[in-house]
Amino acid sequence: MTVLARKQSGAAPVLVDLAPARRSDSAPPALDRLVLERGLVSAETLSRAQLVQSETGEPLDAVLTRLGLVSEQALAGALAAAAGLRIAAAADFPAEPVAGGRLSARFMREARAIPLRETEAGFEVAFVNPLAMEARQALAFALQRPVTPLVAHSGDMEAALDRLYPETPAAPDDVGTADEADLERLKDLSSDAPVVRAVNALISRAVEQQASDIHLEPTESGLKVRLRIDGALRDEDPLPAHLKAPFVSRIKVMAGLNIAERRLPQDGRLRLAVRGHDVDLRVASSPTIHGEGVVMRILDRSQLPLDFESLGFDRATLGRFRRVLGRPHGIVLVTGPTGSGKTTTLYASLLEMSTPERKILTIEDPIEYRLAGVNQTQVNPPIGLTFATALRSFLRQDPDVMMVGEIRDLETAEVAVQAALTGHTILATLHTNSAAAAVTRLLDMGVEPFLITSTLNAVLAQRLVRRLCPHCRKGYAPQRQALEAFEIAPTDLDRLWRPVGCEACGGSGFRGRVALIELLVADAETERLILAKASEREIQSAASLRTMFEDGIAKAKAGLTTIEEVLRATREA
Repeated sequence: MTVLARKQSGAAPVLVDLAPARRSDSAPPALDRLVLERGLVSAETLSRAQLVQSETGEPLDAVLTRLGLVSEQALAGALAAAAGLRIAAAADFPAEPVAGGRLSARFMREARAIPLRETEAGFEVAFVNPLAMEARQALAFALQRPVTPLVAHSGDMEAALDRLYPETPAAPDDVGTADEADLERLKDLSSDAPVVRAVNALISRAVEQQASDIHLEPTESGLKVRLRIDGALRDEDPLPAHLKAPFVSRIKVMAGLNIAERRLPQDGRLRLAVRGHDVDLRVASSPTIHGEGVVMRILDRSQLPLDFESLGFDRATLGRFRRVLGRPHGIVLVTGPTGSGKTTTLYASLLEMSTPERKILTIEDPIEYRLAGVNQTQVNPPIGLTFATALRSFLRQDPDVMMVGEIRDLETAEVAVQAALTGHTILATLHTNSAAAAVTRLLDMGVEPFLITSTLNAVLAQRLVRRLCPHCRKGYAPQRQALEAFEIAPTDLDRLWRPVGCEACGGSGFRGRVALIELLVADAETERLILAKASEREIQSAASLRTMFEDGIAKAKAGLTTIEEVLRATREA
């Protein structure tokens, strides 16, 4: 059913839809678990209470106390302890309604809540069940202020409701008007409310600017908003304090997260239509001292470059890499730190290898993009679905190519090696700083050297640097002293490029990113060094490859990026 909350005398009524509170499943699962875990009722008693609830439509907490199954004091104490809230005393209830005519008696009785006082931070409101988030959200919308909940004893609440909000039946003439107003207000709250509009506008703006992440960071005075664009964070206009909790709650609802749980990190996912195409967002919330922070990773398939040239492969390196991908079996590793584009390179490789004659399976954590023609699986450790167990099951599905999101331990490495030995192609990522370091990482895990030489086809190491805007970049002749300070031979670079900034790049001078690439293809010399358990430096020196730094110098000279970006990505601080 819907109830009315009037913002002020004579103003349009504010609709609050409390229909969920009338369903048999209205009480949050946390309340069911709470009374069981704290021994307030037995499982049999709880089942009886839920049966009564389904027949009467009352909230579960009201059934428990009305039937005497749980005392008011015990239930209030359990709720306060579970939610970390204070219990409101009888003296806390006001002598007159705090919100004036903005809240109807029907509203307050359905919500089983009463505003106690208005503060600079918002309203302190007593609830019989503060875990019922629908009522808290409805009050916040109706009052247009943040709500700080307290726990109330049921008897104190009923007495205060009778005194402050006596219920009077609506006149027949008012019913039709109220229904029409309810419908209009419902449309406004569900699709046009300020918080909903603000969330959608932020996501749309981030997608339009090709941001990879949205950071929401709570502060004492509001909500700080930052977008990660081309690898760098940029500040947006902050949100005021009264929007902090509703804004984060709206995102959590969209991502299917538990809005009642604010003490633990949560992960979720949502999909929106932005600018005519679907965009996936990976949502991660985390508690901080000033509230919940949220980071949304934007997975925009329309902006994903899945061709090697766009990623930054030059013709020579691409030719060598394609020959490696064409081999009938073996392991190909892509290495680099978090955020270096490893998964994108693997996806481009899978699309290159995807043909009607091949069956491709992947195990990922998480699945970032859906690939047509590829069977993708996400790990689920709580039920035992790990990289290693998934790989073992894949071998029974007659695959040709398998991709492992990350080799993290010896078990996964050994299964990948065995799969490669039995005639399969394995693509995987590894967290190392260079191509040669991937070999020593496998050795450190405990993989036998002869197994590495028998299965490893190549290692591709990469970093991402910002790409110069082609519309405003400006060339210059570098000074000899500056190049020598960076240990670069002056003869190598007679012309470099710097960012300027224009409308096309938003004034930053950069637009997009490009990969610096280092490809190590296993040959007889590297195999000999692997068998001898040589160091990373020895393998790097003996390998016939162009390092990421050398690749970066070539890209800086070609005007794709700056020398500063190359040095930042390839030289240790």
